[in-house]
Amino acid sequence: MSWINQYKEKVVSSEEAVSVVKSNDRIFVSGNAATPTLLMNALARRASELMDVEVNHVLLLGDDPLSKPGMEGHFSHNSLFVGPADRAAIAGGHSNYVPVHLSQIPALFTDGYIPLDVAFVHLSQPDEHGFMSLGVECAISKAAVESAAIVVAQVNEKMPRTLGDVFVHVSHVHKIVECSEPLKNLPAGKGSSETEKEIGRHIANLIEDGATLQLGIGGIPDAVLAQLDGKRHLGIHTEMVSDGVVKAIERGIITNQKKTLHPGKVISTFVLGSDELYAYVDNNPYFELHPCNYTNNPYVIARNDKMVAINSCIQVDITGQVCSDSMGSVIYSGFGGQVDFIRGAAASKGGKPIIALPATAKKGTVSRIVPYLTQGAGVVTTRADVHYVVTEFGVALLHGKNLRQRAEALIAITHPDFREELASSLRTQHRTTLTHSE
Repeated sequence: MSWINQYKEKVVSSEEAVSVVKSNDRIFVSGNAATPTLLMNALARRASELMDVEVNHVLLLGDDPLSKPGMEGHFSHNSLFVGPADRAAIAGGHSNYVPVHLSQIPALFTDGYIPLDVAFVHLSQPDEHGFMSLGVECAISKAAVESAAIVVAQVNEKMPRTLGDVFVHVSHVHKIVECSEPLKNLPAGKGSSETEKEIGRHIANLIEDGATLQLGIGGIPDAVLAQLDGKRHLGIHTEMVSDGVVKAIERGIITNQKKTLHPGKVISTFVLGSDELYAYVDNNPYFELHPCNYTNNPYVIARNDKMVAINSCIQVDITGQVCSDSMGSVIYSGFGGQVDFIRGAAASKGGKPIIALPATAKKGTVSRIVPYLTQGAGVVTTRADVHYVVTEFGVALLHGKNLRQRAEALIAITHPDFREELASSLRTQHRTTLTHSE
């Protein structure tokens, strides 16, 4: 039987597609811009028939019908990265959070730590050989497809056909639901603030010609990219490709020509941004997407010489411990790939792992560099892993420094309003006298 006949036989309604889910099943739903909203809505309409279905995922975008009030007991999230869609359900105790490095999540599925009964994925239309692309989100979806007993595909004519290790053949899918719907966009920001621009300037000064970059989303990464004019032959090996990366390519700043791994290619595991970005990566051989157990593997990352990893956080204490996933004991996001890239950049020849954050929060009333992390806060990146910390007030190099030297370096880049308070607290708590610049 040709793949075309297989495909036609597998096309069903969304209601029939989600009928494969049973009570007590463990299911997977793809995330980011590939969140399969059509399938999730159809599954939500079956809530009264189902009990204790566990939903595994990374960041979900858009409205999540499976975590709405009234879904308790029917569906619960086992979140591998928390976002707005499931944050309230986790805070309320109706769902759960798994602290795990992004590079290690695929093995949770393939090695049976989280066995999957059903995987819902969002794919491109098939090519002439019957291969569909995972499109804008590879990450952990490839492992879910390979591990789940049943695979249900939402096939969207508007999903770009990205290239790399992203293909799923029609023969590996059990049910197909066709659709034509816009992908989720990353809302356009208001631009970088003056604080973020200053942080961006400090980071740009650390980036050498020929460096390979990992950047996330938000005002700080955008500010860094905006400050790179004059840099030559930068490359990208990252978790996420955003509109800012494309703009830097078009400005001639990113060429990927000097990369020591995958020269001439942008390497990523997902794409998130505007419709224009999705059109740009469609069938574009300049971009390759791979599962995150490859892109985020620290040993792979380290093969890029001059690897610069730029990550943000919520709090840093004066010994260099970094909290990125919680506000106190309230889970806010997840580990993601921060530690993967911090460790990969640290092992890279000439690499620079960077933690960047504004010095204050809540309109300048709270310092984000603190004597101790807030009670209940989790350490995502250990003080032994941290090399550079950057705020709008400068750069603190912590690597190789003792606790006293670290504290001095961090106090120097704290907002001036909080420097004496931090020094006083340190003297009281640790019986240490510090010298620091006012």
